[in-house]
Amino acid sequence: MELGAGAKLPLPLLLLQATCLGYAGADGYMSVIEVTNGGPWGDWAWPEMCPDGFFASGFSLKVEPRQGIPGDDTALNGIRLHCARGQADLNAHVVESQSGRWGWWSEPLWCPVGGFLVAFSLRVEAPVTFGDNTAANNVRFLCSDGTELQGPGLTWGDFGNWSELCPKGICGLQTKIQQPQGLLDDTAINDALFFCCRN
Repeated sequence: MELGAGAKLPLPLLLLQATCLGYAGADGYMSVIEVTNGGPWGDWAWPEMCPDGFFASGFSLKVEPRQGIPGDDTALNGIRLHCARGQADLNAHVVESQSGRWGWWSEPLWCPVGGFLVAFSLRVEAPVTFGDNTAANNVRFLCSDGTELQGPGLTWGDFGNWSELCPKGICGLQTKIQQPQGLLDDTAINDALFFCCRN
């Protein structure tokens, strides 16, 4: 099956793929959470799931610093979930969907002990006709105890509305990424969605 630009895998296909990979099965899913302000460029990459029984307790971002003029800024290039079961620093398992080539990974930001990521909001720069587009710049997450964690991304654009809440916690992700454009304008990560698991 070939996906066109901007296409997302249908939820049944995502569930089947995750089941085949040995991660949370279809009966472990409750929902997919997404936001409405993602960037317009790129294609949806593959989903990546925490192992069974693990939930995302923290995250890290891959961010390209400001390039200045006449550089090409891409800002957010990757999102990693740090999945845990029990004490996070002893049982962490890192998952990421496709990431861009520019920038460096940040240190993880963690929910308070025993907490999980349950919702997210994406900071996105609106498209400009003339100029340097960056699309997604940053992500913030809400923890199950109400703590808000904001990533170390860049500041172009605005945070959109929060996603729906996962009843228990986030357990997987999928990114929408623009592949390198050569001499044309690059944006890297444009959008993301996250999976909620039941157990």
